[in-house]
Amino acid sequence: MLDGRYRVDSLIAQGGMSTVYRGLDLRLDRRVAIKVMRAEFATDPSFLTRFEREARAAAGLGHPGVVAMFDQGRDGDSVFLVMELVDGGTLRDLLRQQGPLTVPVTLSILEPVLSALAAAHEAGLVHRDVKPENVLISGKGEVKVADFGLVRAISSTTMATGNVILGTVAYLSPEQVSTGYADARSDVYSAGILAFEMLTGAPPYDGDNPISVAYQHVHSDCPPPSSRAPGVPEALDQILVAATSRNADQRPINAGAFLAELVRARARLNIRRVAVPVPAPATSVGRSGTRVLAAERPVADLDTDLVTAEHLREMDDVFDPEMLRRRRRRRTTLIAVVLVILLACAAAVAGWWLGSGRWTAVPALIGVTQESAVQSAEAADLVPVVSSRHHNSTPAGRVSAVDPVPGQRQLRGSTIAIVVSTGRPVVPAITPGATTDAALAALQAADLKGAVDPASAVFDPVIGNGLVVGTDPASGASLDIGSTVALIVSKGTAPVTVPSVVDKSAEDAGNALKVAGLVLGEQIGQFDGKRAAGTVIGTLPASGQQVGGGSTVQLVVSNSLRVPPIAGESQSAAAGALSAAGLKMTVGEQKFSADIDGGKVIGSTPAAGALVDPANPAVTVTISTAVTMPDTVGRNLDEVATELTSAGLDVQVSSFWGFGDNVRSQAPDVGTRVAPGSTVSISSLP
Repeated sequence: MLDGRYRVDSLIAQGGMSTVYRGLDLRLDRRVAIKVMRAEFATDPSFLTRFEREARAAAGLGHPGVVAMFDQGRDGDSVFLVMELVDGGTLRDLLRQQGPLTVPVTLSILEPVLSALAAAHEAGLVHRDVKPENVLISGKGEVKVADFGLVRAISSTTMATGNVILGTVAYLSPEQVSTGYADARSDVYSAGILAFEMLTGAPPYDGDNPISVAYQHVHSDCPPPSSRAPGVPEALDQILVAATSRNADQRPINAGAFLAELVRARARLNIRRVAVPVPAPATSVGRSGTRVLAAERPVADLDTDLVTAEHLREMDDVFDPEMLRRRRRRRTTLIAVVLVILLACAAAVAGWWLGSGRWTAVPALIGVTQESAVQSAEAADLVPVVSSRHHNSTPAGRVSAVDPVPGQRQLRGSTIAIVVSTGRPVVPAITPGATTDAALAALQAADLKGAVDPASAVFDPVIGNGLVVGTDPASGASLDIGSTVALIVSKGTAPVTVPSVVDKSAEDAGNALKVAGLVLGEQIGQFDGKRAAGTVIGTLPASGQQVGGGSTVQLVVSNSLRVPPIAGESQSAAAGALSAAGLKMTVGEQKFSADIDGGKVIGSTPAAGALVDPANPAVTVTISTAVTMPDTVGRNLDEVATELTSAGLDVQVSSFWGFGDNVRSQAPDVGTRVAPGSTVSISSLP
């Protein structure tokens, strides 16, 4: 039990600086993680003061991407933190299990990490130890950052006794290695190294010992990720190369600026967010034989991660033999002088130090330049930690805040936070066509708020519906922190009124639609008894309706079939003509026609020229029964009588002798058409 409230359960992880346990908050019946610091820290008053301050600052972040800090305290020799319990694994577990990650997965992890760091930087906190072990991935794929402020609390007690630089050497920024100084840009560097490892599967630098790795951070440029992981987009390469620049001034000024660049690049490259894979936590056998989660890599491990400025200076000397010889000569001379001076000053210094010499006061720094502020802080034997943020009234490059406040008494060697103004926020340039989410994130990273007003939406012939056209005020405008910037979004192309094309030919109607800015769709055939085939009946959508420019409009075109003229044609010729017109012939009634020879077509139903529905293409024809009088004069009377009778006519014969006479006259005349059953006369009489 700790503090009579927290039950300590199973071991989660163990490192050189602390041990983490699962626990239960008995008062709230809440599962928690309990981090217990090593015993030697509990006896250091300076550590306890800084530990409490940093824990309080970290607890105030309240960001979903930061592991929540519930409580901190001391129980006997145990100094502890009570934190949110994140079930899942670490980014280190994921890298061990999957190796290099894809670009979408890398960005889906890196963005919430930078969002958490941005919240810390806004609050004046610097993490100082961004590494895969401090990036937790919950069972739901949520990404959270742990151990905010802890390195700073530890370093405040160790730096005064050995110029120690704390942090995991593979991710340390050059300034942390060379001077121990860290600000928001140091976290940007470490996050860039973290992204490099996610994309390539390994950090950029490797060596036989931590010193050699630290040396490379200071003296070598980090290569672009694409040099080891082909396929990384050039835009992402450039952002990560800038983030890992050895020159801190060439990096994004903080995690928020880094995040904004990534969000803009994601939008340009059209890289979608994906679910973050959940790693299975690695397990190992602890000293008691129980299986526990793999031990965390300590923030400072004397065998692997501890680097001192003296070590680095010695490494530089290794490559300069003349420097070594000069140093040996100087040491011999200086030793005697130093001993005399030290003995003479020892008593005075001891008295001064035991009295007021340990203390100093925070100088007046508000409004001065960053360079002057750092110089003044160092002159007062304080360690300045510089971060930057926007300020409404303080000009860019001038100090806007100091913690502790000027005039407050501090132990020499203590750290003070110096916040340098970057001036008023400026509306960022948002690429036309960006999503509203990307635009809102870019504005948030610039300390501004974004709002979408549907009433201000505009038509745009290029930018799709719902995407950003621009901002109001425009990019480059200087505003107060938290000011609202209106996002102007596109309503798509302007509406077009469908023109009337009824009674036009399909070709002419199609041209009219194209001129109106519309797209011609698939034609629809429909019967219309008043319009010939190929004539436009209407459109879908109908004429007069408003549609978006570039919309598809279909023509409704008459598919009527026209009956051809077939009167006087033989049945076979009529059938052929109707078939060619897409129609089918049916023989109907037969009747007499004085104008049409027998057996030929008198007319049709529907009549010639009528329009017929192709769904019912039948045409009924009427056949003539007329008998055409032949030329009988001079022929045998009896033969002619038989022929006419066979043709269905009633024959009256006039003859003097009868048998053997020839026809001398007939009625009706030759070529006359008579109805079947009609009476005709033939005569052999003179």
